[in-house]
Amino acid sequence: MNMKIPQHVAIILDGNGRWAKSKGMPRNYGHTMGAKNVETVCKAAHDMGIKYVTMYAFSTENWNRPESEVSALMKLLESYLKNCIKTADRNNMRVRVIGDTTRLTEKFRNQIAELEEASKKNDGLNLQIAINYGSRDEMIRAMQRMADDLLSGKVNKEDISEPVFENYLDTAGIPDPDLLIRTSGEQRLSNYLLWQLAYSEFYFTDVPWPDFGKEELEKAVEAYNKRDRRFGGLKEETNV
Repeated sequence: MNMKIPQHVAIILDGNGRWAKSKGMPRNYGHTMGAKNVETVCKAAHDMGIKYVTMYAFSTENWNRPESEVSALMKLLESYLKNCIKTADRNNMRVRVIGDTTRLTEKFRNQIAELEEASKKNDGLNLQIAINYGSRDEMIRAMQRMADDLLSGKVNKEDISEPVFENYLDTAGIPDPDLLIRTSGEQRLSNYLLWQLAYSEFYFTDVPWPDFGKEELEKAVEAYNKRDRRFGGLKEETNV
């Protein structure tokens, strides 16, 4: 029996702080080790045949964390994206950032633009990193852009459909996730890809993100294969 590999896996990277605390280390140590784990999981995903991975790195709600932690997270993300150009080149990986980048510093936004431009021709794994992302915020921003196009006549009210709306989302041109993984035991979506996850399978694990490696990803895909996926009452065969 061969496994059916999901084309797109979305991941909520949870548990970095608790993992660090369990080891007697500060929360920021957990975030640093969690960032190092991204390449490990991306490589494992690519080796399995997964085409797209979308990771929740910083939510719109994360600004409410202590200022020192937010500052450390931002510095870590900036550092990661700076190094990610080499990582993307080494792994033939295309990297895109989704979310409202207007709240980020100009330096950070320039890094994002540089990374996306440098990796856009890579045809291996597609990695989307959600930074200052919230699904409700994404849909509001999409509606604002659509409203501008309605007023200017670029779009007619009668033409609005799901595919048209999807073109205004941050994930335009990217297929919806087949599988959502959330690490560290929590079982909620936390305002993540609410539109895109409408028909996705969910996999929750108690393993914290820094410990979630190749074997854990394989377990998630194995669980995905045991699901009876149905669309409009029609069963999709997950074992081929």
